[in-house]
Amino acid sequence: MSGGVDSSVAALLLQRKGFDVTGVYMKNWSDPLADECLWKDDIRDFKHVCKILGIPAVIENFEEQYRKKVVQYLIQGYKKGITPNPDMLCNREIKFKLFLEKARKMGADFIATGHYVIKKTDSQKHEHIFRAKDKNKDQSYFLALLTQAQLSRSFFPIGNLTKPQVRRIAQRAHLPVFAKPDSQGICFIGKVKFKDFLKKFVATKPGPVISTSSEVIGRHDGLAFYTIGQRHGLGIGGGTPYYVVRKNINQNSLIVGVGKSDKNLFTRHISAAHQTWIAGHKPKAEFNCDARIRYRQPLNTCSIKVINSKIIANFIHPQRAATPGQFLVLYKNNEVLGAGIIQ
Repeated sequence: MSGGVDSSVAALLLQRKGFDVTGVYMKNWSDPLADECLWKDDIRDFKHVCKILGIPAVIENFEEQYRKKVVQYLIQGYKKGITPNPDMLCNREIKFKLFLEKARKMGADFIATGHYVIKKTDSQKHEHIFRAKDKNKDQSYFLALLTQAQLSRSFFPIGNLTKPQVRRIAQRAHLPVFAKPDSQGICFIGKVKFKDFLKKFVATKPGPVISTSSEVIGRHDGLAFYTIGQRHGLGIGGGTPYYVVRKNINQNSLIVGVGKSDKNLFTRHISAAHQTWIAGHKPKAEFNCDARIRYRQPLNTCSIKVINSKIIANFIHPQRAATPGQFLVLYKNNEVLGAGIIQ
């Protein structure tokens, strides 16, 4: 339980179904930079909700593991010039691995979270996850790396509800978090600018900013501080709307195009490595499915080939700002099939 409305209602719904529920707050980060993340307020709200529900409130500290598994992954990715997704790793390595292991040692049979996702178990006891009822809040993208073992011990009580429904349930149950705003961004950074956070760990290495017409039009602070599709913060004057279209790591140059529809921002062909498949086995033949290359992006139709260790996706419609380090997540009839890291 995070101290927010979603996990609070998840606990409430499980309690109403007769489960023996214990609330657990995961303390992942307490760096001074995170003061604006209001984690102390979250713990206060968490304890208050648990008191109202009449369930035990336990605080577990995962700061050391979080720093090693998630924050270092984030920093190392940016040092390589890619844009990693820490939420994916947090779910796979912390919430549904270390926390699950801790919960089992505490005597729990299952863990539950406030993720907006639907899980179904078939007649062979295989687990499947689907997009949530509330497509605007659907978080299936972030759970695409989970395994059968992790899913078999997990519940997602609010997947069949919309956010307004969740808030109404909380309000009717007199939970004080019913109107609490959703958390935004990477919590451990707080309101500190992400670029300033990165500069604590990644050395600046200035280089040229080059237009797609091969004109040097500025200087960048270091490729680590920019991402594909970025417009603001490029430090290029003149009023022309430039967007990052590519990074040339070997030459330490940042390539920019003019306008958000610059053709260099689009591609139909995307390669993804480090593939994972929720069913546990990769497809042997080419197939068609839907996919997205970032959270909340509409699903887009593509054909998929799996060649050795890579997923090759060929989209019907060009995809904008495919970003190395982010995840390509595959869907079929709203079910998550698997994922890979965009190259």
